[in-house]
Amino acid sequence: MQHALPRRRLAATAAAFAVVAAAFVGGVTGPASASSAVVADEPTSTPVNVDIPDGMLMSYVVNARIANPGQTRLVERAIQAAGGVVIQSWPQIGVVVAHSDRAAFRADVTAKGGNAVASVGATRTAGVSEGTPTELAPPWGPGASGYKKGAKKPDNGDNPSDPQPGATPDPNEGVQWDMQMIKAPQAQAISDGNRNVLVGVLDSGISPTHPDLKANIDVATSVNCSNVGRPDQTPLAWRPTTSDHGTHVAGTIAAARNGVGIVGVAPNVRLASVKVVNDDGYIYPEYAICGFMWAGMKHMDVTNNSYYIDPFEFWCEDQPDQAASKEAVRRAVAWSTEQGVVNVAAAGNSNYDLANKTVDRGSPNDAPAPTVRTINSRCSDIPAEFDGVVTVASLQRVGTTLDSIRSSFSNYGLGKIDVAAPGSSIYSTTWNTRTGVDGYGNKSGTSMASPHVAGVMAQMKSAHPSWSPDTMVNELKARAVPKPCPLNTAACTGTADDNGFFGAGVVDALAVVN
Repeated sequence: MQHALPRRRLAATAAAFAVVAAAFVGGVTGPASASSAVVADEPTSTPVNVDIPDGMLMSYVVNARIANPGQTRLVERAIQAAGGVVIQSWPQIGVVVAHSDRAAFRADVTAKGGNAVASVGATRTAGVSEGTPTELAPPWGPGASGYKKGAKKPDNGDNPSDPQPGATPDPNEGVQWDMQMIKAPQAQAISDGNRNVLVGVLDSGISPTHPDLKANIDVATSVNCSNVGRPDQTPLAWRPTTSDHGTHVAGTIAAARNGVGIVGVAPNVRLASVKVVNDDGYIYPEYAICGFMWAGMKHMDVTNNSYYIDPFEFWCEDQPDQAASKEAVRRAVAWSTEQGVVNVAAAGNSNYDLANKTVDRGSPNDAPAPTVRTINSRCSDIPAEFDGVVTVASLQRVGTTLDSIRSSFSNYGLGKIDVAAPGSSIYSTTWNTRTGVDGYGNKSGTSMASPHVAGVMAQMKSAHPSWSPDTMVNELKARAVPKPCPLNTAACTGTADDNGFFGAGVVDALAVVN
């Protein structure tokens, strides 16, 4: 949370706090996304020099030129020859996470790797602070050996012991105006979602004791990725420690219909807690890579990503360190999509026009002070701006009606926003970071908008289990309720059914199950 983790840029704030520019909001070696196209006469982005002295332990990604096991092995050997330690290998995408305390590591690994190494970059500007293994990782890292498939999903359909769809309202359903706005109650009258459907919540963890969530958490597919980017399935490693952001997000997606508290968009689907936020509140590239790879390996149907990846709000392809990390995450996102995962992401909370980037004033956020820097169209908010990711803007209700306007904090941009969903003053599940008590409360941010869409996607997958990610994304947009730009608002450009504020429109849960 913004107030609990002051150094981290979250995409949510408690209702009692002002919303600030924030974003905890945000082979697979094919072409980079369309956002990487060079625009004539654009300025080069301002360099952010990551000075790494000898003796400072730093985390790196090293990308193989070709994503296959042989090339990945060559990269591993180059890392070791350059004085590094292999922390985690992802041969499916040709990405290796490494640590080294040598200042010359980047140059040395490139020289020793020869044609096998496509790029190498530091994933942060601060030294590694989390607990780190000193030994080499097992071949291919834990859980990833031999391209093993994840555990099969149960094929029993809806659990016959579950309450019937929409049968009995939970006590606080009446205050969930956000669910009414996207027609979730009408959709739930048809279906509460299918137990076969699994949604990965890439976030700060989900409270394992919350009465509205514990029955829907799939422990077998939950994991902690926040310790150096290696998947850790130690019991309850995926639980929250310093933030209830993930708990709030999870409730919007799938709080159970159980006569307690609230009801999520898809209350009968399963949730995987994929912890990608460390105790200091940072989501570094290696954590996100682990999260997306885990989602693909476990054949999750949907992931929700209410954050941007630290330490840069915008990762620039004309800067070597940033370019390497951006490419590594892109490969992980693309690979997960190939495995059938639909990835949904928050657009970000900086009230920024993503289609017209000029300046970034808040990055890197793990440095003593940020660098005010010029940026360009090759600088991206990731994962939100990757191809195939559903990017969600935030809506605020008008008075006590179900009409809406764009939330003042929400990022926007023609061609950048796919759909919009409620994100201001959203009531959902909480977990007190001081006392450990489960509860309910309001938060605001595109972090809160994105899980509405993840829940709608879960409902869609329940109704149409054979649909591919591409089909699901296309249908989501086709079935959204068009919302035109406000009158006399120059910042919003486009048509009624595709504009910079609302994309294709407001998501419609009923339309995707009908």
